[in-house]
Amino acid sequence: MNIVLCGMMGVGKSSVGIRIAEKTGRRWYDTDVIISGRHGKISDIFEFYGEAHFRALETEIVRELVCSDHLVISTGGGLILKAENSGMLKENGKIFFLRANVETLLSRVLGDDTRPLLRDSGKTEDTLKRLLRERTPIYEQVSDFIVDTDHKTVEEVADEIIALAEGI
Repeated sequence: MNIVLCGMMGVGKSSVGIRIAEKTGRRWYDTDVIISGRHGKISDIFEFYGEAHFRALETEIVRELVCSDHLVISTGGGLILKAENSGMLKENGKIFFLRANVETLLSRVLGDDTRPLLRDSGKTEDTLKRLLRERTPIYEQVSDFIVDTDHKTVEEVADEIIALAEGI
């Protein structure tokens, strides 16, 4: 059974995923890191090939990862929104939605120009609020567990997920 972390950009999926892997001996994979390693910077993929191409690459990675067991998978913010991806991930995993309010997310992503959906908008807060409004219902629907991350350390969030995962 895999532990799958989903949620908005800046919520801490990568940091928490690494910590869970360290504490449990599971292997950790970050879908964005895999894509970057194989295809280059995500912002370049968006710019030169478009978001649809990037989303297809995400699905390729999911197909590979779901063949393995005992993983911690940190997903990109939009990966889980595609029903095909969430369906595959649920076959051999439990999905944990890491939830945070817009203020927490904004404090973590402000000034980060590596995030294509926030790049060049000049309206980071508005974009983040819109994405949060659009994505939260889907995150909630596909997840098996919801873990609030506001005012919690990476360690606290990792421990909470590990405790929940022990029951699965």
